[in-house]
Amino acid sequence: MLQKISYDSLFLAQHGWLTSRFHFSFAQYHNPNNMHFGVLRVLNDDTILPQTGFDTHPHRDMEIVSYIINGEITHKDSMGHDKVLKRGEVQYMSAGTGVFHSEHNKHQTENLRLLQMWFLPSSSNLSPVYGEEHYTFEERHNKLLPIVSSYQGHASIKIHQDVNLYVTELDKDLEINFTLTKNRQVYCVQIEGSASFNEITLSHGDAMQVTHEPQINIKALENAHILLIEMAE
Repeated sequence: MLQKISYDSLFLAQHGWLTSRFHFSFAQYHNPNNMHFGVLRVLNDDTILPQTGFDTHPHRDMEIVSYIINGEITHKDSMGHDKVLKRGEVQYMSAGTGVFHSEHNKHQTENLRLLQMWFLPSSSNLSPVYGEEHYTFEERHNKLLPIVSSYQGHASIKIHQDVNLYVTELDKDLEINFTLTKNRQVYCVQIEGSASFNEITLSHGDAMQVTHEPQINIKALENAHILLIEMAE
């Protein structure tokens, strides 16, 4: 089963300095029928204006992954990390027993766009952890690059949950297949461009829930930047 979710149907939050589309119930958007997809609790498509951002705030008992699309993010946290990440790079934080952090776009003129994902952890009260990976365009160009996995998986960034994240930047007219094993499901995000997923077209910002399907055939209708989040049903 494939369920398309159009970008325009996502909840729009506008705060001047921040424009965000919420894939699931979050903050001022409360929808009891759209709380999560499997262990994926939050997925926000954020655009942050230059010289603005999220000031220091707390988190706990959540696995937080940020994928940078455009611009650069400056992250600081109570564990002592002070990092800047750019397009295609990934930041991970296991909030565990509690952590404070800030996220800013310190660039003078360029907007920052990122996908921030929160996953329910495998257990509570874990020790806080920070990680990052500076993936290159070549690593994801016309191939599925594993960027996040469980500790039993093969990605460089590992989190406390049974999930696998993949990205690709696929050239126009090229195809790639993704096989699902029994009792697994996928949440797809069309980050940029457009592509067909088993002949259903996704455009910029659209998403798709894939359940009870043995395989996804993905064809780029134009240059396409895609995220796949695979997990148990």
